[in-house]
Amino acid sequence: MRVLIVPFPFKTHLFNMVPLAWSLQTAGHEVRVAAWPDLMDSVTGAGLTGLPVGPGESREVREERDRRKSAPRAGSSPRTDDLDPLFQLGPDRERLGWEQVNRVFDDLVLPQARRSNDSMMEDLVAFAREWRPDLVLWGAKAFAGAIAAQAAGAAHARVLYSVDVYSRMREDFLHARSEQPPHARTDHLRDWLEGWTDRFGLEFSEDLVNGQFTIDPLPEAFRPDDRPTTLPMQFVPYNGPARIPGWITEPAPAPRVLMTFGDSVNDGPVRQLLPVERIQEILDSVADLPIELVLALPPRSQEGLREVPGNTRLVDSVPLSDVLPTCAAMVHHGGTWSFGCALRHGVPQLLVSRAFDVPLKVRCLERSGAGLAMRPAEATGPSVRAALVRLLEDGEVRARADRLREEVLAMPSPNELVHRLTELAAA
Repeated sequence: MRVLIVPFPFKTHLFNMVPLAWSLQTAGHEVRVAAWPDLMDSVTGAGLTGLPVGPGESREVREERDRRKSAPRAGSSPRTDDLDPLFQLGPDRERLGWEQVNRVFDDLVLPQARRSNDSMMEDLVAFAREWRPDLVLWGAKAFAGAIAAQAAGAAHARVLYSVDVYSRMREDFLHARSEQPPHARTDHLRDWLEGWTDRFGLEFSEDLVNGQFTIDPLPEAFRPDDRPTTLPMQFVPYNGPARIPGWITEPAPAPRVLMTFGDSVNDGPVRQLLPVERIQEILDSVADLPIELVLALPPRSQEGLREVPGNTRLVDSVPLSDVLPTCAAMVHHGGTWSFGCALRHGVPQLLVSRAFDVPLKVRCLERSGAGLAMRPAEATGPSVRAALVRLLEDGEVRARADRLREEVLAMPSPNELVHRLTELAAA
């Protein structure tokens, strides 16, 4: 069959879909990856066939994104202080109110969706109608892929990269909207999508928001809601080209701990979660622990360190899937690859992050008992030291991380999922 893959147009989201693209390709299916021209080197570098769509990221958009990534990160956007129902677990959780859920969609989802989808929509739909894929796989928030699938009459599935907070938001939105007077039932996300479906002679459906199916790479403990359309697939990391440094293959002199607070795959200036002064404070606090601390830090941030303790190995970057099997614990910023690799290799983790999806991810992590979490403002030297000591010494945390690893490896591999996708596309 013909398979069209449409990632959300950033490297991390593309890399999330590479293992499944490989599996489809090696099973004999014809695969094309449609993305901004800016991503074509990454697509072809992964051994895949790329299709450039749209003009790519404009200079203005790139400069604005780089400015935001370089700026001090004082807080989250949108505010999450009153969004607690979105991050609750259990069937009896509260729902977001009308004003809350509108703010989330209007401040977070819709602006980002428009910036990333509008420019490639025309090219993508034109190609889909000409090429006629049987199946379209689109990354979460890459709504252009869903519209292209409908235009071509293809089956389509959304591919998650984290906990499914977006389906929850949409469900809460539709529930709150149904309780509004008819004249007040606005739906700006639908209005935007309908603007495109009308242009192509199509009809809006909720499948354009959540997909006919959802491919979820996280184990059951990190699926907050039971959905019959969920297709589990084990997380298989792809970080792009990498070389294994010699020290990874050598026996560690003490329990190895990996610490990273920056982006694993950069699309611009490096975003460092904690200031260098705070990282130095953490290093000082754990300097006497019998560990080998591997700190991945960009060169510019390394220059700001006052002193590197004797138990610390300073590196620019490291291939996560190769170093984590040698680690006893991990401290990280909550990125998709850091989080997924820690789960896959059964490594207890301390998550320090302020990303929008993190409160839900944290509650799932705490429910699993395989790690700890704290806000960046709480990540002082003493607090990180105390959490790290617990991760290293608490046998129950280690046992639960091992159980999660077994659950991850028991999920269908990308190769196995290909058979199911073939059946669904045929049906």
